[in-house]
Amino acid sequence: MFNKWLDTFIEEKGIDLEEYFEIDNNLIPYGVIIEHIKITSNEEQKQIKNMLVRIDFVNGDVKQYLRHLGQAIALRG
Repeated sequence: MFNKWLDTFIEEKGIDLEEYFEIDNNLIPYGVIIEHIKITSNEEQKQIKNMLVRIDFVNGDVKQYLRHLGQAIALRG
């Protein structure tokens, strides 16, 4: 259910999953971040969804939040 919601949300925001951004001199596509989000715990997914909804509500930058999550993923890796 979360994965379907996330896919729809990303599509509605027009985020290209093949678009790259840089983390620590590495190019990472947004799609990699989305795939990592999908394999997090239910609690983490709940928190991520809540934050995405809050960002969207104030017309914030969803990509900036995804880049922030990418930093956390890079630290785990």
